[in-house]
Amino acid sequence: MIIFASGRTDIPAFYSEWFINRIRAGFVDVRNPYVPQKVTRYRLEPKIVDCLVFCTKNPKPLIPYLDELKNFGTYFFVTITPYGKEIEPNVPEKQTVIETFAELSQKLGKEKVCWRYDPIFVDSTYTVATHIREFKKMCEKLSPYTDRCVISFVDLYSKTIKKFPELKEVNENDQKFLAGSFARIAGEYGIKIESCAEKLDLSDYGVQKGECISKELIERITNVRLSKNVHQILRKHCSCLPTRDIGYYNSCPNLCKYCYTNYDEKTVQKNFLQHDKNSSFLIGNSRPNDIIQQAKQETFKDSQLFMF
Repeated sequence: MIIFASGRTDIPAFYSEWFINRIRAGFVDVRNPYVPQKVTRYRLEPKIVDCLVFCTKNPKPLIPYLDELKNFGTYFFVTITPYGKEIEPNVPEKQTVIETFAELSQKLGKEKVCWRYDPIFVDSTYTVATHIREFKKMCEKLSPYTDRCVISFVDLYSKTIKKFPELKEVNENDQKFLAGSFARIAGEYGIKIESCAEKLDLSDYGVQKGECISKELIERITNVRLSKNVHQILRKHCSCLPTRDIGYYNSCPNLCKYCYTNYDEKTVQKNFLQHDKNSSFLIGNSRPNDIIQQAKQETFKDSQLFMF
């Protein structure tokens, strides 16, 4: 199985000490976001967890603990966009994140670090021309440290519109123009560019419909063959391998305006104050009426190792 840390919050940026404590303990408890008294306990052991996949805007706090993860397969998605503090108020300066990206790549290898440039939106500040200019600058800086970039265009969820009412979908012509421009630039720097969960097919413009977490990727970075029957439909237009997310909604202090996993800033602040680095839960602790169920966990590994 694959543990995802996380699509709900930024665990490396804000909860690295808690995460490594869970690795040391060998398990984590995840509260059901819709039925809070239901808790799933996941074992965090290399023999059962095929890969730890991280998604972050700042991996720096986790870097000191990388040696403790060496028995696990690991893969990092690091999001770097051109947006300023008015959009991503608590994300570090982009040059700092780029330097951290380089450090992470040097420690793990460039094949284990992917750059995410998303979500893409267009307005009077972040114009099509601005995106192309900034994307080229980032390609130049990041190309020694990764060979992969994943892009996606902003989705207008109701929770996002509430926080960011002026946000608009990127029209089809702009999507195609940006895709073609990005593909040309990325190609010049030896970076493969893919889309993530996009309904518009951009392959004619050089951007292939990708799988952020694919069978081939996990096999390559872990050097282990996976079973053929591991695919599962997670959401529309997504063909990634199934993962188990150990994050918690409304707990990401990055407070990005476009984010759909934070519904309310006051709730985020309240939840963050309830974080206990020694708890088995990311936010809060166990409750008297909790029903804890051990997850049914199976490795995706086939019995035959790859031989390189």
